[in-house]
Amino acid sequence: MTMEIKLIALMPLIAVICSTGAAAVVAAVPPQFTAIFAFGDSLADPGNNNYLNSLAKANYVPYGVDFYQGPSGRFCNGKTAVDYLGDMLGMPLLPAYTSTFAAGRNILRGVNYASAAGGILEETGQNLGERFSLSGQVENFESTLNRLRSQMEDEELSNYLAKALAIMALGSNDYINNYLNPNFYTSSYFYTPKDYADLLINRYTRQILALHSLGFRKFLLAGIGPLGCIPNQLAAGLPPPGKCVAYTNDIVGMFNNRLVSLVDQLNSNYNGSIFAYGNTFGAVMDIINNAKTYGFSVTDRGCCGIGLKRGQITCLPFSVPCSNRNQYVFWDAFHPTQAVNQILARRAYSGTPSDCYPVNVQQMALM
Repeated sequence: MTMEIKLIALMPLIAVICSTGAAAVVAAVPPQFTAIFAFGDSLADPGNNNYLNSLAKANYVPYGVDFYQGPSGRFCNGKTAVDYLGDMLGMPLLPAYTSTFAAGRNILRGVNYASAAGGILEETGQNLGERFSLSGQVENFESTLNRLRSQMEDEELSNYLAKALAIMALGSNDYINNYLNPNFYTSSYFYTPKDYADLLINRYTRQILALHSLGFRKFLLAGIGPLGCIPNQLAAGLPPPGKCVAYTNDIVGMFNNRLVSLVDQLNSNYNGSIFAYGNTFGAVMDIINNAKTYGFSVTDRGCCGIGLKRGQITCLPFSVPCSNRNQYVFWDAFHPTQAVNQILARRAYSGTPSDCYPVNVQQMALM
């Protein structure tokens, strides 16, 4: 197993992240936020669904094959982008919300509420069983907030939340496990792609503002990635070799464009707060289109899973994944490898405005 050493510039300190697999030791990085609170789906779930009656679980081998804890519930071979971003910000791994009730679990550095199959809409993902929708995740945060109130005075808590980072990364399931799944959902019969994007943004805005009203002032809102390029969609849509499913990417783009406009609107309307858009779509497309530059050789199928093109579904228990995981963009039919997640986190942390708009997370920490 190789050891990677990444030097991340941080004025005036230098952070050195040394990792064997996904185990990481972060040195000389003072926490840049008081805490991180993450809201999302399987791209960020650290194991919340382990405790739910759900088909959307990843608490078995080969998931976590490169993660120092083994299978944790993360839908990846190793770390998620939220994990890597936390490393860069000098924060410990965030505990899953459903694990925070165990004695001795520290919630002061933050909590991860992300839930596989969860979406912006309540009904999204219901075909896969129990999951925390975005509104459910916000309710779970309110439960955490009540616990924090018992540990801090009002003014201290207000300052703590204002200097914390709220990460929100949802919307993928509202397409994959809703709009693009007419066998289970009727949304595509009642909404045009534009109207559906408007509906999602409207509901998303409500929950963003709910979290703002509870005290958050710094938000990273991640856009949806190019779903038309994931192995699941490639197998279903059968585009020409080397191409993605254009329709899927087009309708996802409608959501992302509206999310950018929402970020502009929120920054204009809420002085003293900062909202940033993470351009996941652009970053993943750059990786796919310039795979060799990034060290990847396989962009159209998952490292594990079965099907017409290896990786149509999630990994089956005890299945044997590919050995050259760092050369694969996708781990399974839906999720990227940790190698991609590390790139996405780096772009959110220190990227240009085309990566993270209008400021990156490193800049946000100084505001």
